[in-house]
Amino acid sequence: MRIDILSLFPEMFAGPFGHSILKRAQDNGLLQIQVTNPRDFTSDKHHIVDDYPFGGGSGMVMKPEPLYQAVQHVLTTTNIEERRIILMCPGGSLFSQHKAKELSRYGQLIFICGHYEGIDERVRLHLADEAISIGDYVLTGGELPAMVVVDTVARMIPGVLGAEDAAEGDSFYHGLLEYPQYTRPREFCGWEVPEVLLSGDHARINKWRRQQSLKNTLIRRPDLLQNIELSPDDEKLLAEIMNEVSGG
Repeated sequence: MRIDILSLFPEMFAGPFGHSILKRAQDNGLLQIQVTNPRDFTSDKHHIVDDYPFGGGSGMVMKPEPLYQAVQHVLTTTNIEERRIILMCPGGSLFSQHKAKELSRYGQLIFICGHYEGIDERVRLHLADEAISIGDYVLTGGELPAMVVVDTVARMIPGVLGAEDAAEGDSFYHGLLEYPQYTRPREFCGWEVPEVLLSGDHARINKWRRQQSLKNTLIRRPDLLQNIELSPDDEKLLAEIMNEVSGG
């Protein structure tokens, strides 16, 4: 996959994208990330990318021309048909694991990172394919949200995590929170690993993990249970959990 990011602060991406899983994915040719500065596509000597908002108000608004020219440059130099142009902004649709899986199927993603008071609305209406938000709060710019989306999407690309099904155990992948994880030592400060995980009985382990996943979701994020289809076995496990939680 090719990922292009339009940002006034390209240096912000060097650290997050230069380590760990994302770096290995790039080194292995599974992922290519390029950051482009819209300032390079201005026509004035001061490389101005913002201006005062029409109608008055505080702050500055990013102009449409540099962003349009930057996107056109990326499109003409990469020529990838299966692509998506995404505007990162607070007013976008809420990002989710489902959206990450959807975006991972494209050959190219182009992220537009806003800054200042915002971006000229014509960019959202006529240039971006969609707008995405990572939460109901406002950040200084779109750079941090873009990093979050790129990291999440990259995990969905086959081979990035090593095993083909590695991401399927993550929280939210199938709509539930993940089950608890344990490693050595077996006992620490009097806290012991659940005996079932040491039994070697994979059927029992899988049932325990599913039960714990349902339990974690019920206790921490019950709203998620409304959006997934549970099997008859899941329904039975959930009933047992609810009885346990209620003290029945």
